[in-house]
Amino acid sequence: VALDQAAKWAVVEHLMRPPRVIPLTPFFNLVLTHNTGISFGLFQGGSANAWVLTGFALAVVGGLMVWLWRQPEPLIAWAIGLVIGGALGNVVDRVRLGAVVDFLDLHIGDWHWPAFNFADTAITVGVGLLLLDGLFETSRRGKKGPDNLG
Repeated sequence: VALDQAAKWAVVEHLMRPPRVIPLTPFFNLVLTHNTGISFGLFQGGSANAWVLTGFALAVVGGLMVWLWRQPEPLIAWAIGLVIGGALGNVVDRVRLGAVVDFLDLHIGDWHWPAFNFADTAITVGVGLLLLDGLFETSRRGKKGPDNLG
């Protein structure tokens, strides 16, 4: 959360004064956007939307914290922690600014992936680890199927 907030502060207060596109590589820029919706800019709206999304995010974080508390597997605990940290980083933005600060821009030519931030990256990596664990869980615990019903 601290790294995410520090990066957003640096972008908003220093790098993007005035707002502009800063090319870092042929496929990666720094930009400044304020996202009032969720991932990929879905559900953009007014301040009421921000509070609904904040409440939903905090409810999800509460559920994830219970799961984290009960989680014996270190990799899963790290994954859940990444999702919690990312969600809280974006919640801080919504509470302070009414929108999430996004500043990372990946693109190929004129096609741009929606801008994102470090919190979004943490959420994506955490969810990816959870999905990978789910895919390989059956091989760790033994497959259940017609040949192995136990």
